[in-house]
Amino acid sequence: MKKCMNRYIYRFIKVSLILSLVVSLAACSGSRKAVRQPIKEQGDVFLMSKLKEHEFKFHQFSAKFNVTYQVNREKTSVSGNLRIKNDSIIWISISPALGIEAVRFMLTPDSIKYINRLSKTYLVKDFAYINHLINKTMDYNMAQAFLIGNDFSFYDSSSFKASIDNQEYKLSTINRRKLRRYVRRSEEDISIPIQSIWLDSESFKISKVLLKEAERDSRKFVAKYAEFENIDKELIPTRLDFLVETNTEKIRIKISYSKIQIDQDQTYPFTIPDNYSEITDLQQKK
Repeated sequence: MKKCMNRYIYRFIKVSLILSLVVSLAACSGSRKAVRQPIKEQGDVFLMSKLKEHEFKFHQFSAKFNVTYQVNREKTSVSGNLRIKNDSIIWISISPALGIEAVRFMLTPDSIKYINRLSKTYLVKDFAYINHLINKTMDYNMAQAFLIGNDFSFYDSSSFKASIDNQEYKLSTINRRKLRRYVRRSEEDISIPIQSIWLDSESFKISKVLLKEAERDSRKFVAKYAEFENIDKELIPTRLDFLVETNTEKIRIKISYSKIQIDQDQTYPFTIPDNYSEITDLQQKK
């Protein structure tokens, strides 16, 4: 049982990090109004300004979550708590059963920290480990944006092309690069080969994001957002659906948020007990 649970937890952590971890709902958001007339095509500058204007703005965010994830045909579910301090910390506590914490995970712009209470092990790495884990270059800002349904904050937005797709606005670009002033010394040159963003035509909230490599039959990542709730005058998606596809593997993560709180005082505890053993890789066995 412990080995099985450890395997599930490892997969959840790995896929959550993908968010690059970390991840498709066919239904539209229940809170959105139906489009009553044909939408008019708008320019990319107008649409990007509306996207930024209507993004979720916060200092601190917390929510309970339920996650169902599937790797090819193998599926499992876990629940837990998520806390985010904007641009600083992503803190996740995972409780597979009976509300008992099994894993605690903390991501910062510089590091990843992980505790497994089942195996009494821990891992501390710099952020580059995430890129090694997923074989892809990403950063903290991407991970945070995917979890709350925002666009990437520190990336060039001047090269998008605007169109209309299925009664939603669509913004598309290639080779979107991180702005040089935000590139950290330890980071490689980060760029997004192909990206498309779909916006609801009334709320201008992101309903879907596609990231794709340029090569034929290359992997792609799709994020979909639905069931937006108005909380403290902010529209927040409560249903997230992530899909990662490669030539050999399909990973699906469905997340539902509940008990959302915005800008409430909260802590991000992460203490490693003295009797825990350090591991060097999430796949390492004690």
